[in-house]
Amino acid sequence: MKVAHHPEELAAGECVAAIGSFDGVHRGHRRVLEIARSAGPPLTVVTFWPHPRLVLGNRVELLSTLERRIELLEEAGVDEVLVVEFTPGLAAREPAEFAESVLRQIGAKVIVVGENFRFGRAAAGDAALLERLGFEVRTVPTLEGVSSTEVRGLLREGDVVAAARLLGRAPELEGTVVLGDQRGGTLGYPTANLSVPPELLVPAFGIYAGSALGHRAAISIGVNPHYGGGERRIEPHLLDFEGDLYGRRLVVELWQRLREERAFSSEEELVAQIARDVEQTRAARPPA
Repeated sequence: MKVAHHPEELAAGECVAAIGSFDGVHRGHRRVLEIARSAGPPLTVVTFWPHPRLVLGNRVELLSTLERRIELLEEAGVDEVLVVEFTPGLAAREPAEFAESVLRQIGAKVIVVGENFRFGRAAAGDAALLERLGFEVRTVPTLEGVSSTEVRGLLREGDVVAAARLLGRAPELEGTVVLGDQRGGTLGYPTANLSVPPELLVPAFGIYAGSALGHRAAISIGVNPHYGGGERRIEPHLLDFEGDLYGRRLVVELWQRLREERAFSSEEELVAQIARDVEQTRAARPPA
């Protein structure tokens, strides 16, 4: 799959363009992509980075990094991705100017968008405007109850199973493994200390079952209250894994929230609980 950051980087010729932020690439996004694919190849996704809401001064916790978004779009069968840098200047452009300088330039013949899609200055651009400009437009109805906002709300509550139903896959955490307290190794359960990009949403504190690198993983999200911690840590323990993870990018799936984090009366009690968490993780299944 080709990834471009400027329209002229894409090959000349007609394409079907699906436009949107595609944060999380959830079931609603995938429905847009399915409709776009049915219009004929090649399928080009036009997406934006940073997230428009962030640039416009609103707070939003993202479900995926740009790198992960691109990977998920490729898994969904997209041929090309054009990543448009979203700036205040772009937000101030007239919708018709954006359509001509970006969509027309990449050869978009058919444009597929969600029914609530708006673009350009004062969000004045919509499907009707694109049709007046001569594009064939297919508008995809919103899947009831499926949105990035709904997914975020469920993850803040720790309900990864319900979030998975909206995503069509397990929710994920992504980051780079950095040096931590190295306490897990002394307890017999070494963990990877995951540094997550600050713009990403981190689910409710607790202990989760999931996977990473093809291994089941028991994941602690929280402040390690047993040791009086105050800094948030994300620490997956990969079952039956041997090797050095420092510096590696890790994508961690969250399958099930096992329990809340808490302090214990002794380290022996803590280790016994971790052992139970690991056994539950071995028995866990990815969300359907």
